[in-house]
Amino acid sequence: MATTESPAGEPKFLDFPTACAAPVPQPEEPVRVVPLAVAGVLAAGLTWYVWASQGTKSGVLLLLGLGLGLALFHSRFGFTSAWRQLIAVGNGQGLRAHTLLLGTAATLIALIAGTGAGLFGSKPAPTAGPLGLALFVGATLFAIGMQLGGACASGTLFAVGSGQSAIVLTLGGFITGSVLYTWAYPVLSGWPELKGVLLADHVGWFGSWAVTIAVLAGIVLVTRAVQRRRTPPPVDVVPTAHGFARIFRGSWPILAGAVVLGVLAGAVFLVSGGIWGVTSAFSLWGAKILQVFGLHPESWEFWRQKANATSLANPIWKDKNSLTDIGIMIGAAVAAAAAGAWKIHSSIPWRTAVAAILGGVMMGVGARMAGGCNIGAYLGGISTGSLHGWLWGVFALGGTWIGLKLRPLFGLANPVPTDSVC
Repeated sequence: MATTESPAGEPKFLDFPTACAAPVPQPEEPVRVVPLAVAGVLAAGLTWYVWASQGTKSGVLLLLGLGLGLALFHSRFGFTSAWRQLIAVGNGQGLRAHTLLLGTAATLIALIAGTGAGLFGSKPAPTAGPLGLALFVGATLFAIGMQLGGACASGTLFAVGSGQSAIVLTLGGFITGSVLYTWAYPVLSGWPELKGVLLADHVGWFGSWAVTIAVLAGIVLVTRAVQRRRTPPPVDVVPTAHGFARIFRGSWPILAGAVVLGVLAGAVFLVSGGIWGVTSAFSLWGAKILQVFGLHPESWEFWRQKANATSLANPIWKDKNSLTDIGIMIGAAVAAAAAGAWKIHSSIPWRTAVAAILGGVMMGVGARMAGGCNIGAYLGGISTGSLHGWLWGVFALGGTWIGLKLRPLFGLANPVPTDSVC
């Protein structure tokens, strides 16, 4: 048995036993000069264009998206893999990283919302998502889809940016599923639900923050107990530079990535007044693609609603989530090329391709039903003290279990206790 050791003399609270020691990271590959140059020019040019045409606020949101892409790639921060590792073999490293991300974001959002701070004229406006059947079904469907598709919402974006070809199919399915939801909106909306609960409305922002941190600490304790009982394989490692170069070309410690992502999520809230979101942009992109081909999604009930109609009529550069989504893909491309990891794989097994598309469609529909994904509902909900975020996470864990049962049908492997890494 191996453990992640705490420094000598420090409490053993951070010791998490694994069946063997994690492998030593290999050196990083040479810089991919051409992809790095292309991604760098695209990042600079698009930032200039958005800043000049849409103003400072939009330009800053795009920059925050670039930062999110860099952090997601460097830390390989996973939601899909974290839940899979926990359910399959009991390794809670990824979920513990989630608690640090959620705690960091919750702390910053409580400070911003509690003081009413905002930049560029924005005012913090946290909202509570409704609690009902659509949330439960949507979160479950989303989690099944991410296990088949191989990535969550944020993971899909940074994987596409880093050149992972199979995930391009997942993104295509994601957009397709989002469009299917808007088309079937009259059937998939209006399900039984209760009004959402925002903790700050009942115990204030400090109380909301304290409750959130206490629950997150409890999750750390539970995953620690589970891991000690099951002694799972360690989490795999990826190539990395060392020393100062690790900041730009290396694999960051996942806990460092969690803190950076939490700070950036708080920054999105400060700049825009709303939480970091991902998947609503996919509905918008899909509708605009249909319009290019002469179709008329604007006639659908979903797009006739005032806010949605305005969004569809405007360019995507006015959409907050589109700006950060595009920034994530470009930022990940920069990071992957600098690390020598940007590669396009031309051969994709057909069952993997089917799983990627099907998983993407399920995530697209599920995210819209649940009012968000692993970012908008799970991270956004929990960090603002909305009860729907916690319920999304519970049902996503259940959906993960179902997804693991389905993965072998598509030739996708699950971690097992005898693996050397998970």
